[in-house]
Amino acid sequence: MVLNNEHEALSLALKGLPLGAIRYFERLGSTMDEAAAWLEQGAPDLALIVADEQTAGRGRFGRQWFTAPRASLAFSLIIRRVETAHPTLITGLGALAVCEALEGLYGLQPQIKWPNDVLLNGRKTCGILVESHWQGNAPLSVVLGIGINIAPSAVPPMDAALFPATCIEDNLPLADGAPMTVNRFQLLAAILERLLLWRSHLREETFRESWEARLAYRQQSVQVLKNLENDSELICEGTLQGLNAEGNLILRLANGENQTLYFGEIRLRPTLSSGGV
Repeated sequence: MVLNNEHEALSLALKGLPLGAIRYFERLGSTMDEAAAWLEQGAPDLALIVADEQTAGRGRFGRQWFTAPRASLAFSLIIRRVETAHPTLITGLGALAVCEALEGLYGLQPQIKWPNDVLLNGRKTCGILVESHWQGNAPLSVVLGIGINIAPSAVPPMDAALFPATCIEDNLPLADGAPMTVNRFQLLAAILERLLLWRSHLREETFRESWEARLAYRQQSVQVLKNLENDSELICEGTLQGLNAEGNLILRLANGENQTLYFGEIRLRPTLSSGGV
């Protein structure tokens, strides 16, 4: 762990938030792995791990998450005393908090690509990973990991991305003829504020409605693919209707029936006829 000007700037930005503890790293393998190890040592509720660079960051299905130094925001938050261990609702919590922070700070219109991506202008700028930790049959805690592309150098090469990617700064207007820059720690503070606000409301209709209002491809035709090791298999195709109370996705099939999609090893994409990729 490194204490330097960046750590001081982080502490100042987060001052006043009721966090359990903060660890900042200039370079780290994975904030998720650090959180798991910290849990074993008795990490408090709302313990936060932030890394400027990750060398072994990961997303869903064990895929690598590219985290460029000084160009990304990568953090994991330990949440104890969870009222639900279901990863879908916790993932929605993270996605909604990111969206509301981007809306409030920069006037952007992000969308949530169910279940765990945040899009800007149809391109991925944020990925969310949730890992549950159990003690016997009881949920001990969850770790919510969020990675955000801030600057252009954070965007992975096209051949390394399964879905077109972008960054926040490429979606901001020019300021005095120059690109706007994002204060990463100011953004982090805004995300955490929204996350803490929604944390105790995961079972309420207002949470589902706020999440659903930002769903990408709503009322559009989408394909649901089963993620395989080296390929994907089409499961079904239908019109995206919205979410149920558990945060599961509801699709209207061609025969008029609704099908509920559950969080798991599946991914979503718009059909080509809808202008998707």
